[in-house]
Amino acid sequence: METTKRFIGILRPKLKQGLLQWLEGFKEACCLHRVVFLCFRSRKLLVRTGQCFLLNGFIFLGSILVLKSVVIPTLLWILPNQCLEVSSQGPCSFDSVSKLYSSLRLGLIQLFYVFWFYPLYIFSFILSTIWYNDIAKYGFEALGKNSHDVLEPSSQNEVKTPENTALMDKPAGLGGVMIGIGEQVYSVLLLTFFFLEVYATGFIPYIGKALNFVLLSWMYAYYCFEYKWNLSDVALDRRLDFFESNWAFFSGFGNILFQLELM
Repeated sequence: METTKRFIGILRPKLKQGLLQWLEGFKEACCLHRVVFLCFRSRKLLVRTGQCFLLNGFIFLGSILVLKSVVIPTLLWILPNQCLEVSSQGPCSFDSVSKLYSSLRLGLIQLFYVFWFYPLYIFSFILSTIWYNDIAKYGFEALGKNSHDVLEPSSQNEVKTPENTALMDKPAGLGGVMIGIGEQVYSVLLLTFFFLEVYATGFIPYIGKALNFVLLSWMYAYYCFEYKWNLSDVALDRRLDFFESNWAFFSGFGNILFQLELM
């Protein structure tokens, strides 16, 4: 009994601290007004952000809307799905015609995907990846001297930010370049295996969805902070140490990002 009480006494402050960090991360992710301020500071950032919204929000999502709202209903009207839509006299004798119409509809929709949707998706993915790096760079420049005060856990009495502790001791020349390339490759592999774990947890009964939600929140948060850490020349080992030490903060930060992605 005393062991249980002692365990609860040790666990309670840890849970309280974790909850406070989670709330702090959630609050930081909700501070979207900072985007407006940064766009006012940097015209390049405003233009690049607008281009991303135009490409992904208007062209890409607009294409999906056109497919669902215009193309498919039009094909259903021209090539009806049911015999009753073809003929209302007597029993249906158009089964073969209905199957032909269904095959034609499916083939035309696949042509739309092959010649428009898939190329647009690849183009959007590549261009967005380049633009995201530009947005991170312009946003980091717009932060100026206040860059260390934005999007960091506010309770830093136990853990320092990686920018304050991670001025890397990279060797100059080719050695430093090779270390940088190795860190980038390791980071990509780390995120890839982590994504596979996220995918696998979705199949676990009962608790799979909850685990999937938590892991995706961490992945979204790390992906966001990685842009700033790259621009700040933070070493990979210090990034991971900082992330593990502030796991509750990043869980709360990535939670709102995952919810926005679902929307």
